[in-house]
Formats: sequence, C-alpha cells, structure tokens
Amino acid sequence: MIHKITDTIAEALSGIQDGATVLIGGFGTSGNPVELIDGLIAHGARDLTIVNNNAGNGDTGLAALLKSGQVRKIICSFPRQVDSWVFDELYRSGKIELELVPQGNLAERMRAAGAGIGAFFCPTAYGTELAAGKETREINGKHYVLEYPIYGDVALIKAEQGDRWGNLTYRKSARNFGPVMATAAKFTVATVHEVVELGALDPEAIVTPGIYVSKVVPIERVATQAGGFKKSA
Repeated sequence: MIHKITDTIAEALSGIQDGATVLIGGFGTSGNPVELIDGLIAHGARDLTIVNNNAGNGDTGLAALLKSGQVRKIICSFPRQVDSWVFDELYRSGKIELELVPQGNLAERMRAAGAGIGAFFCPTAYGTELAAGKETREINGKHYVLEYPIYGDVALIKAEQGDRWGNLTYRKSARNFGPVMATAAKFTVATVHEVVELGALDPEAIVTPGIYVSKVVPIERVATQAGGFKKSA
C-alpha cells in the first residue's frame, strides 16, 4: 500500500546527505517551507548547494539556514534585498558561493531536469557577464545561450492539501516553484496543511501528481511572516 504520510519532519529529512543539492520552494516568503528548512538545520547536513528564488529574508527560514554555516553555494535570482543581510555578510566575507540565474532561466532549467531535456538555448543573458564561458548560437537571426538543467537531490516544498499517495494542491501564489522543483528532484518532501482521503482531490485540480512526491508531512496552519526589513535592536 502506498502511504507517503510521515509524522515528523526529522523522519522525512533523515536521508539527506552532506553535499546534497536542495531545491527549496518559495517566492520570498510566499510558499516558503519554513518548517522543512528548520528541520534541515536541525538535521545538520553540510556543504549544501541550495536553489531558491532568493537568498533569504531577515533572520528566519532560508536566512537561518545560511547563517548556520551548512550551505556552500546558493543558486538564485534575487540574492540582494533590503533584508538580505545574512547573505550579504556571508558573500562579502567569502563564506558562500553564488550562482546568479535569471528567474525564467531558473524555472526552465529545473523544468528541463524534470522533463529529461539535456540542455536548451535561451536568449536571456546573451551579451552579458552571465553568458561568459557559455556556448552561444544564432538561430533564425536571434542570439541564444546554452543552458543546462538544474537537478536536485532533494526538493523541499510547501503545499496546501495532499493525500497518502502524495498528490498535491497549492494555495494561490504559494504554488510558485513547488511543482517544477518536485519534478526536478530525486526525493521530494512536501508539507501540507490538510491530509485528505484518496479520491477527495479532483484529478483535474491536482497540480503535483504523487509520482513526484516521496514524503508528505502535515503541519499546522500559521500566518506567513514577512521578512525583517531592518535588524531588530
């Protein structure tokens, strides 16, 4: 019997190894799987490569993971914001590596991983420093840059509802990168606010099919906290 519901976050994350590439959902604080990030900090895996839209907000969630010293490299689109002081300090002191990827490329590189696409040509970043060292090609009079997939060992995502097979739905903008990350990772852990019986989810409304999900962890529903726009006194 397929049963992917797991009682504890620690159990769901127990197999993460040092050196893993971890895809973490979220657009800023929307859809950010904070409970899973806290669980990853407690787990203690080190030398991680993290893929996310940004580089953390304030001192919690992804920023707390960076501050823990467990992350070697981050791949993201928006590393610097008004409340990204944790990343700023680490980067300026040479304690973390950054790979800057335009947001559309970031999503498409993960989608390519999930779809089995070996590489693709994209016009974004042509003629900029982000294209340095990459193959370029002119196609139908337009210049393109060759981009490669981003594969994850693990994906940590936040969903709204799920069943024991791992089928997931999302709430509005909290969906963001979750579906594409689930397809790009070897092992996907999703938190859900509600576990429903098989058949309760309309098949037409399921966004992430259970085939892409390894573990589902129920969590309490709490209000999303905004990032800290200034350091507390």
